[in-house]
Amino acid sequence: MEDIIFCKSGGCSAKLGAKALDSVLSKLTKKEDENLLVGFDHSDDAAIYKVNDELAIVSTLDFFPPMVEDPYVFGQIAACNAMSDVYAMGGEVKTCLNIVCFPEKLDMNILGKILQGGNDKVLEAGGILVGGHSINDEDIKYGMSVTGFVNPSKIYTNNGIQFGDALILTKPLGVGIVMAANRVKAASRDALKKATDSMTTLNKYAADILKDYDVHGCTDVTGFGFLVHLSEMLSGKYSALVYHEDIPYIKECKGYIEEFYLTGAAQKNRNFMDGKVLFKHKDFIMEEILFDPQTSGGLLFSVKREDAKEIVEKMNQSNIPACIVGEIINKKEYDVEVI
Repeated sequence: MEDIIFCKSGGCSAKLGAKALDSVLSKLTKKEDENLLVGFDHSDDAAIYKVNDELAIVSTLDFFPPMVEDPYVFGQIAACNAMSDVYAMGGEVKTCLNIVCFPEKLDMNILGKILQGGNDKVLEAGGILVGGHSINDEDIKYGMSVTGFVNPSKIYTNNGIQFGDALILTKPLGVGIVMAANRVKAASRDALKKATDSMTTLNKYAADILKDYDVHGCTDVTGFGFLVHLSEMLSGKYSALVYHEDIPYIKECKGYIEEFYLTGAAQKNRNFMDGKVLFKHKDFIMEEILFDPQTSGGLLFSVKREDAKEIVEKMNQSNIPACIVGEIINKKEYDVEVI
């Protein structure tokens, strides 16, 4: 079963590259609608449509091939990843629809475990699984279309950052690197547990703490890696300093990078950031970690510097490994400087 379910490029590392997507989406006609508060032209995590002054609908979907052998854990990860976009917009998860591609020749118990894993995470999030759609396919893919609610006056966009903001990341990086090592059976049991524990943790808990603060910009770090997602947040208006020594990552990644257990998606992210990032200190390991595609990654958000320490302390007390990882500065030659 493991050889059947495990894919060569699973999770968010299976995403198309940011440069390829940009070239396609830029050609699409955009319909003007004053109630569409956030659309695909924002490069944001989800779309938001205003219903009235108190209510807006958050719409998103995400699906991908497996990156772990355990079908139940895969279902959990896919659900957490799909719902994460709602939390990144400041919303609450309400309903979820399954998206399933599954070979009919396989044991349907495998599919049952995938769906059970997804449903358990939806229930944990306080949402409701309401249906879905499935097709017979040669490869397994699973995810969800998610609908959430948000107050239109309390939306988190990815590009609302302000000068002087502190940047906070809520989960460690390196999931893609661990999965790359695991594909060739080189990842340790501890590293794999750290990665799967991170991917199966809902961003709901971090988002709940943020409701008490003024969040200027927010995104979740997924397939485009930390640096591309941060560049999207900056949207050409500001630059960011990233603190090299404060970046949280799964420690085993260092050895895996030295063995060149890397992903093609990370190299796409590196190509996209060509000319946009300056590494003040040459450190190939940290470069790969910052380009690494994450699956069900943490929230990356900006807040007033005076709020940052308190937020991190509250999250740490709730077992959320949040860290201050950088700051927003005036626009410079590079979008991001890693210092």
